[in-house]
Amino acid sequence: MEFVIIFVIVLFVVLYRKSNGESVYKFLVDNVENVYNQYAPYSFKVIREKCKEMGLEYSTKQYTTQVIIFASLAFIISFLYFYNAIISLIYVIVVVSIIPYLAYLRCKRVYSEFIFEQIQIYVTNTIMEFSVTQSFVKALEGVYESGILEDPVKTDVKVMIDLAYHNGDVGESIEYMNSKYDYYMVRNMHQLFLQITREGARDTSKTLDNMLLDVDELVEGVYRDRIERQQFHRQFVQYGLLLYLMIMLVQLLIQRDVYIELVNSNILIQIALHIIVLLNSYFLLSGEKYYNENVGAE
Repeated sequence: MEFVIIFVIVLFVVLYRKSNGESVYKFLVDNVENVYNQYAPYSFKVIREKCKEMGLEYSTKQYTTQVIIFASLAFIISFLYFYNAIISLIYVIVVVSIIPYLAYLRCKRVYSEFIFEQIQIYVTNTIMEFSVTQSFVKALEGVYESGILEDPVKTDVKVMIDLAYHNGDVGESIEYMNSKYDYYMVRNMHQLFLQITREGARDTSKTLDNMLLDVDELVEGVYRDRIERQQFHRQFVQYGLLLYLMIMLVQLLIQRDVYIELVNSNILIQIALHIIVLLNSYFLLSGEKYYNENVGAE
């Protein structure tokens, strides 16, 4: 424990001297931001900027709180396993280093949900505009000029309009949008409009109304699934943390002093405990990845 205290003091002094009079907190934040800007993938930067624009990205204070919570949990749990402050400090460093990855997963989920909502707006309003104008390109122009869409979907709709006027046909526009947003309701709507544009149709009002009903049912199912997934996610995290704390039950059964003596005297037990911690961590991380990546849009 003395070693840990000395290490923290030395680290604080070094960081303070390098910060040229700045607060250590600001110095750390600035350096982490520089590392992020240098090494983060371009796609993540775009997603993160969009999350900031929507006001859904964590603030510096929220990230700092997250670091403190994760570091505290990592230290407490690892100390309950090994009763060794140095090992616990190593686990703290490893856990805190995973936070940027968790931020990446969270931003991807938020961005995916945003894109789905934009696509819902695009499909619904294009159908309603088409029912009035009876022209796919005019419907696209109406949706674009209404200002209800946000980038990147808004920009992609403008590309569709430009392609349609340039080619004199909506085929390439539809292929472009389908490749960018591979959603069932997008492909279905485009296929209908392609048939109407090229083959003609006398009365499409009933078909369009049915399509709007299908979109409403799909969206309702997606939001219901989202609520259920959030509830399951909370239960999953609680269950994962309880798995870590099973070691307390072992210590109650054999007494804590006996447990500490076994851990300190047997390297095989230490290895087994490390494996248990890593497996539990992998279980939690895999679940977090699944929750954030498989948003169940369609």
